[in-house]
Formats: sequence, C-alpha cells, structure tokens
Amino acid sequence: MNKTVRGTQAGGRRPKVVISEAHLEHLEALAEGAYKRNPDLADRFMEELGRARIVPAAKLPKNVVTIGRRVTYLDQATGTETTVTLSRPEDADISSGRVSILTPIGVALIGLAEGASLAWQTRGGETRRLKVLAVGEHEAAGEPLNGRG
Repeated sequence: MNKTVRGTQAGGRRPKVVISEAHLEHLEALAEGAYKRNPDLADRFMEELGRARIVPAAKLPKNVVTIGRRVTYLDQATGTETTVTLSRPEDADISSGRVSILTPIGVALIGLAEGASLAWQTRGGETRRLKVLAVGEHEAAGEPLNGRG
C-alpha cells in the first residue's frame, strides 16, 4: 500500500494545506467512510483535513489543489511529470486522468499549492519526493495546463 509521508518545506515545516469550506463536509464524510476499507489512508486524510486552513470557496487560491482541478506534479526521483484531475471517488477514471481523492496520491495532493513538495512512500516502501508544478481548472482534453486555473 502506498503511504503519504508529508515532507518538510524549507525551514522544517510540513507544506501548508488549504481546503474550501464548500468541500469540507463532503471530504470529511469520505474520510469517515474510508475507515472500514482503508483505515491508514482514512487516518492520513483526517489528519490533513484537521490541520488544513479552511477558507470560503471564493477565497481558495487558484494555485491550490482541490477536487476538479488539474495538477501537474514531478516525481523528483525519476524526473517524471504527471498531470491528473483530482475527483470524487464516483467520478474517478484513471484512463481519463481523473484520480480519486481517496487514493494515496489524492490524499497527498489535496490542499497543496504550486511549489509545495512532499515525501510519498510507494507500495514497495520507497520514499520519493513529489513537487506540485502547476494547478489549473479542469480543462478539455488537449488544452494546455497554464497553472492559472
């Protein structure tokens, strides 16, 4: 199983997490529902929600990862860039690049801003550093991700 181990930013702090109050209740319900299927993931999700700064939807910065936004991140160990759209579990479709919030990478990315780095542990126990490169609104296939959202 993949584990998210939030890394430290410069200065030794974990990256900031910002969540829209419009999504908070739904996210908490998803985390609570996940306890039976994946208690470790649910614990990490609840921990992230618990330390998040909650803001009105209109004040959520455009460069913060949330449901429905596209995010491009860099695996710093391999140099691989990946772009996905964070989605609700019922809308997830990996073949279309929509990743559920209830996956280790979804929990790792939610609430992070462009430029944030985190450590992420693979199923094989390898720890990798991921960096959020760009965040943008969900866009039609083939359109570039400009990071402005």
